[in-house]
Amino acid sequence: MDTLRDFHTRNLRLDQGPPEAWRARLLAYFDKTTAIYERLFDCLKDDAAFYVQPEPLRHPHIFYFGHTATFYINKLNAAGLIDFRLNPEFESMFAIGVDEMSWDDLNPNNYRWPEVAAVRDYRARMKAVVREVIQTLPIELPVGWLSPAWAILMGIEHERIHLETSSVLIRQTDLKYIKPLEDPVHAFWQRCPLARNDPAAVPANELLPVPGGRVVLGKARDHNLYGWDNEYGRHAAEIAPYRASRFLVSNAEFLAFVEAGGYEQPQWWTEEGRRWLEYRKAQHPLFWRRVDGRWRYRALLAEIDMPWDWPVDVNWLEAKAFCNWKSAQTGRRLRLPTEDEWVRLLDHSGIPDEPDWGPAGAAPGNINLEHWASACPVDRFAFRDGFHDVVGNVWQWTETPIDAFEGFEVHPWYDDFSTPTFDDKHNLIKGGSFISTGNEANRHSRYAFRRHFFQHAGFRYVEAGENPYAARVERSTQNLYETDRLLAQYCEFHYGPEYFGVANFPKACAALCLAYMAERPRRRALDLGCATGRAAFELARGFEVVEGIDYTARFIRIALALKEGQRVQYAIPTEGELTESREIDPAALGLAEVAARVAFWQGDAANLKPQFTGYDLVFAGNLIDRMNRPRAFLASVHERLNPGGLLILTSPYTWLTEFTPKEEWLGGLTRDGRPVTTLEGLHEHLDAHFRLIDRRDVPFVLRETARKFQHTLAEMTVWERR
Repeated sequence: MDTLRDFHTRNLRLDQGPPEAWRARLLAYFDKTTAIYERLFDCLKDDAAFYVQPEPLRHPHIFYFGHTATFYINKLNAAGLIDFRLNPEFESMFAIGVDEMSWDDLNPNNYRWPEVAAVRDYRARMKAVVREVIQTLPIELPVGWLSPAWAILMGIEHERIHLETSSVLIRQTDLKYIKPLEDPVHAFWQRCPLARNDPAAVPANELLPVPGGRVVLGKARDHNLYGWDNEYGRHAAEIAPYRASRFLVSNAEFLAFVEAGGYEQPQWWTEEGRRWLEYRKAQHPLFWRRVDGRWRYRALLAEIDMPWDWPVDVNWLEAKAFCNWKSAQTGRRLRLPTEDEWVRLLDHSGIPDEPDWGPAGAAPGNINLEHWASACPVDRFAFRDGFHDVVGNVWQWTETPIDAFEGFEVHPWYDDFSTPTFDDKHNLIKGGSFISTGNEANRHSRYAFRRHFFQHAGFRYVEAGENPYAARVERSTQNLYETDRLLAQYCEFHYGPEYFGVANFPKACAALCLAYMAERPRRRALDLGCATGRAAFELARGFEVVEGIDYTARFIRIALALKEGQRVQYAIPTEGELTESREIDPAALGLAEVAARVAFWQGDAANLKPQFTGYDLVFAGNLIDRMNRPRAFLASVHERLNPGGLLILTSPYTWLTEFTPKEEWLGGLTRDGRPVTTLEGLHEHLDAHFRLIDRRDVPFVLRETARKFQHTLAEMTVWERR
């Protein structure tokens, strides 16, 4: 039988050739990734276990089993490496819903989960597709973030993230759904045999000095390892000397907080922490069990005697409360480290970066599944000057809410990896855990979770200066990244002033839609390609319910902030590098009075989830000539509308191959020696289910700089569902 050792991998260097040898390494990296991920789900006892929802804020296991597979296909489509889908229903159902964002759909009534066998079959077909793409795509070294192979790496590293997050959910699953101890999966996912079961035997923690120094974070774009978008750019800081705990906080050290009634004493908790306590009714860490007066511990696949010398697993709120309590007990000003302080400790420790750890199985800490499939004693892996577990064992919570480095750019194939977390509600975790592999085990990795989120995460504490992020965490404001020019341009287009006497385009379109609907039912409307949401808000002045859907997460984030009544700041270019600050005030625009009737979701207009149906109006503003597959959209949009409902399209018909393959253009080309207009193409695709009842021009002005504007005419066509 194979063992975890057979699945050991290190990060794939992007600059080591020759190309065909690199292709073979990529293929092996992919094969091992999908195999180890599937082995994790082999721990579930039977098919029924796939439909268990161990965490109310997460989907059942079947979602995550399918999610990583559909991610490969969706990203290969986004990168233009394939032009087909394996199962459009799966690739919509399993696409979004993993971090309880406002646009994640966790309503179980909206899902009819497929059988496990169907998802296994889909995974097998996905693997065949990806293997063929790997074997045929052009390889040019070094591989960069717009190279074709980057889409493959994106899928691999995404699945490795979910190897860890799904292991947390399996750890939260009732043992009756886990295979019994005699099953070989327990030998495969071997936990650490070392543990002290007497809390008095655990070595005491202490503070050790960390010398000050300069830290530099951020990757250059030509770095030789794969990275997520938030890793790129540059950040530098001077760190004053401070003191940090020798060990991660162990179960034994945390026990004192529990026994002191720490979960019942609100003075130790942040305001957010008190709200979480009220919701969860927590009295001790999630993976602790009280059985017959004794503490037990839930490991990945079994419940065991409490390993008091293993690190405690807690969320940020619990870690922060412990630090506040410990400060009062010791008279020291203790807190969590910042990201910069953690990096300073890492640099001081002199730990080489993965993949330069020597032979497989020789990782310097309990990380990369090179030692065990569990945590281990906090004094097992020592580093310089007596510090332990600088990397590995469990992730380490920091004080730092994640944000972008200077020079940040979103990746065009995955714009919602980082930007939804730039909201002061997601704090960084550093160092990796026992099951952190691939990019997660790299010094540059920057993963952040909501503060009530459970991961294989614990903490160490520091004695240092004032926490520079305290106000941001307490405020939890909408911390928008103001140098995103495309985002700013859409904010200005939707909510900025009128230029040259031309009416605001989304507002004018919504008014026209309401006029066309004057004598028709106005129960539900769908705004497809809603961008930052202005048309959806305006439609809600006449509809009972309006749903806005856009593919771009950072656009949806703006719309949701406005729905919640938050003011949104953005910066528009004036000339060169100069910008001008603007603010959207939803109260001044009268959005509060309609906000309750509007909902926003992230989704693909050409592959919507089945619950988006039953509308009296579907409005798609300037969408069809920016879609990859407009023909598929037009072929199925009638299924979303009630009989007699209206489909209203606007478009300037600026067909470009960077958005739409030429074979998908509806018009603007010559066919059989005859020019074909987009209006003709619309008739060709819509006449079977619609009749055209009106068409008109709607002008708009798009501001690029203070002295450069685009004046454009969009054609609005109004189609009645037969």
